[in-house]
Amino acid sequence: MALHNLTPASGSVKNRKRVGRGQGSGMGKTATRGNKGQRSRTGFSRKRGFEGGQQPLQRRLPKVGFTSRVEKPYVINIEKVKKVAELDEISFESIKSVHKLQASVKKIKLIGKGAKNLASKIKDENITTSGN
Repeated sequence: MALHNLTPASGSVKNRKRVGRGQGSGMGKTATRGNKGQRSRTGFSRKRGFEGGQQPLQRRLPKVGFTSRVEKPYVINIEKVKKVAELDEISFESIKSVHKLQASVKKIKLIGKGAKNLASKIKDENITTSGN
């Protein structure tokens, strides 16, 4: 079994900066904090998102996450799904027999050329066409 040299490459590891340890270190007196001001004081902690008095990004942008309580209908284009247009009677059950629907679908809207003409075939109040 060969042993590997696990020491880091020469020059890759540097000593940690020790600030505030006297003038001789080159980082004494103000300890790299600069002169005066809020950030030079002990105990300073900036609030999350603070941008120096400028309106923070999270307050400039609009709120997100609104979902409307108005339920949008599931749209079927009868030009693409021709089997729906060919049905004698249009109801949820008849549409499900020719087109796959999710269980969450409560309303259906039929669109496309000739969708208005299907209004007489519709037997369910939750199914509408682009004409009515």
